[in-house]
Order: sequence, then C-alpha cells, then structure tokens
Amino acid sequence: MTMGHRERVLKTLNHEEPDRVPFDLGGTSNSSIHINKYQELKAHFGIETEKSEDTISNKWLQSVVVDDRILEALDIDFRHLSAGTSDNGADVPVGDDGYRDEFGQLRRMPEGSLYYDVVDFPLSGSITVRDIVNYPWPDPTDPGYTRGLRDRGLAIRESTDCALVLRVPSPFVHTSQFLRGFEDWFMDLAADPDLATALFEAVIEVSAGVATELLREVGDIVDIVAMGDDLGFQDGPMVAPETYRKLLLPWHKKYFETLKANTSAFIHFHCCGSISSLLDDLIDAGIDAINPVQVSAADMDSATLASRFGDRVTFWGAIDSQHVLPNGTPDEVRAEVKKRIGDLAPGGGYVCSAVHNIQPDVPLENILAMYEAADDFGHYPIVSER
Repeated sequence: MTMGHRERVLKTLNHEEPDRVPFDLGGTSNSSIHINKYQELKAHFGIETEKSEDTISNKWLQSVVVDDRILEALDIDFRHLSAGTSDNGADVPVGDDGYRDEFGQLRRMPEGSLYYDVVDFPLSGSITVRDIVNYPWPDPTDPGYTRGLRDRGLAIRESTDCALVLRVPSPFVHTSQFLRGFEDWFMDLAADPDLATALFEAVIEVSAGVATELLREVGDIVDIVAMGDDLGFQDGPMVAPETYRKLLLPWHKKYFETLKANTSAFIHFHCCGSISSLLDDLIDAGIDAINPVQVSAADMDSATLASRFGDRVTFWGAIDSQHVLPNGTPDEVRAEVKKRIGDLAPGGGYVCSAVHNIQPDVPLENILAMYEAADDFGHYPIVSER
C-alpha cells in the first residue's frame, strides 16, 4: 500500500517500516543542491527561470530552495521552512564579493570559489569575558525572524502532504568558531576553558532564544526541527570525546532541551565528519536523526553504524558525495544507493539523500540515478546487504 509522504516520514523516524525509504532534496539547507548545479537540474525539468530568481536557503553554502515542481517529479517527502530575516540584522554588503552578517562576521567569495568564506573573526585575539558580554549580540526576539512564518508553514501544510522541516539556528559550535577564529577557539578549549564557556553561553542565549521564538509560532505544525554543528574531521572527531563531554556536550543538551520544551517534533542534527565516537552522547542528549552520515570519513561504515546505533537514531543521507556522486558512473551510483539502503533501512530509520548538498561537479545523470535507484531498491521489505 502506498503511503502519503508525511506518514512515510513519521513511520521512518519512529523506526517502523513504511512502504518505501523517504527521499530528501532540500528538506534542509544541508541536503539541497548548489545554485550552480541547480541551473542544470531546472533545465532538465523544463523550468525556465533565471538564476537571479532562485531563493538561497544558505547564503555561505550557496544552497537553494528547490522548486516544488522538481520535488514533485522526484517524489521528495519533505518541505523546508526557515525563519525570516531580522529587522536589525540583515546582511550588509561589503564590496563586490562580500557581506557582513548579523553576528558581525565578514564573509567573502574568493575569485573562482563556490562559497563565502569567513575572513574576519570579530572576537579573535586577546579578549576577556567582558568583551564577550559587551559584544553587540543579535536580539533573539527581533520580530523579523517570525514575521509571516506561521502563514508560510500553514500554506505548505495545506498544499502538500509532505513532512515539514523547520530550520533553526546552529546551536553554538559553528557560530563561536566563526566569531573567535578556529585557532583561538581550539586554544581556548585547552588553555582557557572559562573563556570558551562564556562564549558558548553567549551564543546559546541567542540561538536558543531565536529557536524558542520560532517554535512558539510553528512548533505545533512542524514535524522535524533541523540544525547542525560540525564536530568531525575526515579522520576523527574535532576534539577528543572526553573534551566534548566536558566542555561542549552540556551546551548541546541545553539547546536540545529548549527545543523539546517547545515542540514535540523530531530533532534532526547535522554533523559532518568522523563522529561515531560521539554518537552515543548526541543520542542521549536528545537527537532523533543524524545527518549527513559521511560514509567516506573514518569509522563511518554504514553497516557498522546501523548495528551500533540503528535502533536509536535515524540516519539521513549517506550517499557518498565525496567520491561516488561526482566521480562514479550511474551504475556505480546505483550500487552505492543499494548498499546504503541495504545497510541502513531495514526496520525503518533511514532517509535517502546525498551526503551534504549536491555540488556543481556531480553529473546530472548521477543525480537522477540516485533517486531512480532509491525508488528501485527502497521499497519494503528491504533486501539487506548485511
């Protein structure tokens, strides 16, 4: 029996087997497609709009809000909902290639690049707790964040049967790193944890405050709340697990508790890299789904992840975007999709999408092969590869 999109997603997140594995493209700003590649995808589906008309879902990553006609053609199960722009914190253009965001971070897109890089870390160098306290932090109650949000959410609810995903701010790791600078951020953990903690607390006050305002508006109508903080490198976690548990995990717990106090929606957490040694902590802290499942990183084998954590967390992503999607043939993409579904989908608890946003170097035929293979191999009962 064919299920509706939302029913399929909710069963998956509850670790029950639906009719087929859910598909994602653009449900979050980390599971979308780069604006440059999007032009080719639009052309394939006969959508004749200019690049300047596309809506960006994440400015520095240059991912887009995918046109509903494409989502319907690919039978995508999710729809994306994001906050508005604060009235007092809109991005300020800087020159021809940059902008300063609401946290005061200056980003520029280098010539030939595809993304905006942070080039000025406003709290770097020798600072004190007083500098953090006196920093001009964004106002989490700014009405621009929530203006029109409920109407947009209800419109999606009324026009589709898809699962509704609300994007809320990154908890604190990303933002604190972009404010402090990566070198100083890591040095603080080792040499001045009190300063690091003061910065984390200040960032959480803003991010959790904004999330609270958003959920007061739409917490009752969204199915999934999505955010992320990268904690992994290619070869291991960004910090030792013991350091994570002592200095970072308490703040993630605080953030997730704030979300759970304001909605019954599932919590989707984006975290790149090799993070298997941190997954127990994140699950215990309250996440329901982990994305992007970077299978090309160390200790991120999909069968091993499923055997260790598959009964407690939903895996969201896992189709290798580092090697297979950009460099493989369509047949190799199909084999990749079959393997990940076979490893992760039995029993429910798997959403199929690329590891992170689809990049400009991914051939169009590989994008199409991924979703065609997901439809071919993703119907239950799943033939497990394990």
